[in-house]
Formats: sequence, structure tokens, C-alpha cells
Amino acid sequence: MNTFKSITEKLAAWRRYRDAVRELSQLTDRELSDIGIRRGEIETIVRQTLVTTAG
Repeated sequence: MNTFKSITEKLAAWRRYRDAVRELSQLTDRELSDIGIRRGEIETIVRQTLVTTAG
């Protein structure tokens, strides 16, 4: 049962990551700049944010 839960949690985390990257990627460069993010940093920032909020 733990294996199933682990797989389910990993899939959920991947979906949150993918959704956040997609949402930020849809913003304009100006909108990203307003929140202090450069386009090339999106994946790294999302990854860091999800790791710190999950732990």
C-alpha cells in the first residue's frame, strides 16, 4: 500500500509542477518581471517552491 501511495504522491507533485510552469509560462515578460521572475528561471523557481512547501 505504501508503494501505491508513494506513486500517487509523486504523480500529484508532478502535476502541480507542470501546472505551475504552464501558468507562469503564459505570462508576458512584463508580468514576470513585475513578480521578479525571468522566463528562464520559471522551472527552477517552481521546483524550489514546491520542494520547500512540501517539506
